[in-house]
Amino acid sequence: MSSQPPVVRIGARGSQLSLAQAGQMQRRIAAALGAPPEDAERVAPLIVIRTSGDRIQDRRLLEVGGKGLFTKEIEEAMLAGEIDCAVHSMKDMPALLPEGLVIAAIPEREDPRDAFLSREARTLEDLPQGARLGTASLRRQAQSLHARPDLDVQMLRGNVGTRMAKLEAGEFDAIILALSGLKRLGLEGAAKSFIDPVARPPAPGQGALAIETRESDLDKPWVAALRDSATTIAVSAERGAMAALESSCRTPIGAYSQLSGDRLSLIVEALSPDGRLRFRREGEIVLPASDREAAARALGLELGAALRDEAGDSIVLPE
Repeated sequence: MSSQPPVVRIGARGSQLSLAQAGQMQRRIAAALGAPPEDAERVAPLIVIRTSGDRIQDRRLLEVGGKGLFTKEIEEAMLAGEIDCAVHSMKDMPALLPEGLVIAAIPEREDPRDAFLSREARTLEDLPQGARLGTASLRRQAQSLHARPDLDVQMLRGNVGTRMAKLEAGEFDAIILALSGLKRLGLEGAAKSFIDPVARPPAPGQGALAIETRESDLDKPWVAALRDSATTIAVSAERGAMAALESSCRTPIGAYSQLSGDRLSLIVEALSPDGRLRFRREGEIVLPASDREAAARALGLELGAALRDEAGDSIVLPE
């Protein structure tokens, strides 16, 4: 009698994008467990968990608790043994995780750029004077106001479909979304243009997924099968900068790393919330043969600390 593969219960938010991302990982986990695609739901069932971030749609996250609102209930379910892993957007992950949980795997990254959507304009620069720009991201707000201080930036929460519907209904002249989310939903054709990640760096880890598990599951073979070394190194650098800047939803920062062979480059940017002030640091290292993730994170920590020392409290939204 053949042994049955273990069951790995996957926790995810109920949004269309979260389910699309979790579905991609579900198929890969099932394959790593040795199960055929048609058995994916049996060996790696999706458990939908509604988070506080999903329930609260009328305020910015910074007003009600920050990034952790997208992960809190899912992490509680994992610590309670109700699920075995969670699939998150890396940019939603706080710098610190609850004790006993780890980011166990980072799969191959999707395109990290921001996408510009508008009914008429092709780029942010093409928008008319005083145009209404919708975003819930303090980083996107600050970067947009730095380039176009005349814009009327308004809060826009909700899933991808809701945001795009509000744009089409004329509530906004333009919106900015993560290109990775559009691609995972097959909606990248809706973008009028893509924002240069060097000119306006995306959120740390944008485009990457985080597979969160209990520490005790860190070395499971199915976890190892999800890891991508190049993405892990790049994200380690970006999140190192985030940690040094003590970034939260109250701190508009962007980070963009590129890995070419053994060379890792990193751009870190922080702005005042109103976009008037912008601070940038760039660096490059040749990665060592071992401890490459640690070296990448050290680069991020170094650039982030230098930027923090220069900017001080000017990049933090007042309470």
